[in-house]
Amino acid sequence: MELQEQIDAFLAGRPFAVVGVSTNREKYGNKVLRAYLQNDLKVFPVHPRETEIEGLATVADLASLPEPVHGLSIVTPPPVTERIVEQAAAAGIRHVWMQPGAESPAALQRAEELGMNVLGGGPCVLVALRYRE
Repeated sequence: MELQEQIDAFLAGRPFAVVGVSTNREKYGNKVLRAYLQNDLKVFPVHPRETEIEGLATVADLASLPEPVHGLSIVTPPPVTERIVEQAAAAGIRHVWMQPGAESPAALQRAEELGMNVLGGGPCVLVALRYRE
């Protein structure tokens, strides 16, 4: 699949989740969450300790999502991303977008082995969703 086709497939479904969200509005995890909100897209913030970010209730992990999720944005360090890929597969998530800096060769390879539509190593969801400060 071409890159634009992968992006279109990722954005075609609903809802979304973001792993690696932050309460700090300067961090990319927070900006990615706000990009979804700016586009009126249903999104679940995933954070193991926070209870609310940007007015949304968080879930502690992907297994705790209240409904099936179409696409997952990952904004975590690469070793964490590698674990998140496995959790995403267990949660039935088929579309994964590893934000620049979150990916690793092992995470990308594993996501592909699991048959996921995986984006990583370049494009950022902030550009695709036309995020604005």
